[in-house]
Amino acid sequence: MALYITDECINCDVCEPECPNDAISEGEEIYVIDPQLCTECVGHYDEPQCQQVCPVDCIPHDPSRVESKVQLQDKYERIMAAQA
Repeated sequence: MALYITDECINCDVCEPECPNDAISEGEEIYVIDPQLCTECVGHYDEPQCQQVCPVDCIPHDPSRVESKVQLQDKYERIMAAQA
């Protein structure tokens, strides 16, 4: 399941550098997460790093993009292979 950033985002800039897949970027008004790159840090960390550092807790799971740990691992492996 990809994560997303709600409109409660205060643009504090702490989540973007924590994302190991470069899935977080500045949007028009708030930061956004590319669901094609978000693996919830599977393959890198035990927990999503953006959620850990967010001071306003505005990065929930996206219920419209449900993915299992196996699917997230597969996505991680595809991303890593494309970067090689």
